[in-house]
Amino acid sequence: RSQTVYTKSTFKTTRLVSGHSVETTAPGVLDFRINHRFGKINDGIYELFGLDNASMRMGFDYGITKNLMVGIGHSTYQKTYDAFIKIKLLRQSTGKINMPFTVAYVPTIAINTLRPLSSSTPKPSFSDRVSFTNQLIIGRKFSENLSLELMPTYIHRDNVSFAYNNINSFAIGIGGRQKISRRVSINAEYYYQLPDTQAPGATNVLSLGVDIETGGHVFQLHLTNSQGMTKKAFIAETSGRWDKGDILFGFNISRVFHIKKGKTAW
Repeated sequence: RSQTVYTKSTFKTTRLVSGHSVETTAPGVLDFRINHRFGKINDGIYELFGLDNASMRMGFDYGITKNLMVGIGHSTYQKTYDAFIKIKLLRQSTGKINMPFTVAYVPTIAINTLRPLSSSTPKPSFSDRVSFTNQLIIGRKFSENLSLELMPTYIHRDNVSFAYNNINSFAIGIGGRQKISRRVSINAEYYYQLPDTQAPGATNVLSLGVDIETGGHVFQLHLTNSQGMTKKAFIAETSGRWDKGDILFGFNISRVFHIKKGKTAW
């Protein structure tokens, strides 16, 4: 009788660069994540090519089942709190069930908690501070070394950071990784915003990175044109341009803790 063989380790972690991969954290595993973005390289020597400035996101992800994880985080960028759920709807497999893709759904909520610029500025309501993102991730592991994914995304932006009539945005992301050794891979992701839903002055985000796995840690080093680390921020609020040198160096650090007995983290 034919059995179903599910594909494993399509990506190294639950994140590609800034955005999510199709992977979920294993059940009973807590993933503590610290993300850093420094300033723009073209700020020059006075700002030590961006290293004098930094923004950070600190978050905790937890695996509930093999197909379901949750996460919370706080970013210095706009003093944002965020939370998300990721659920695998389909898993790439061969055999009895032949499924060519893994599909995950990731709804996210983010709250901008910046104070008004002055006491005379009207205080925004809670609903004005909230943004929502709905994302579908469709990924495939083509070989032991190559994986790609497509990320159609809908964003409802908050009214605090966008004085713009159309606060709804649509984007299509594409990303992938190429392994160059058992513990090292090269990653890339790009989000194209539909022009009719793109805010004035906003640009599309392109991020390039390297993943290095060392036991319980995964280090992700990357270059990007976005300072934000929540979906709303890096997809819809990026204004930097690669061709003008608006490039930021950053890194992600992931450390997993096995709260309950289980298998590997991803």
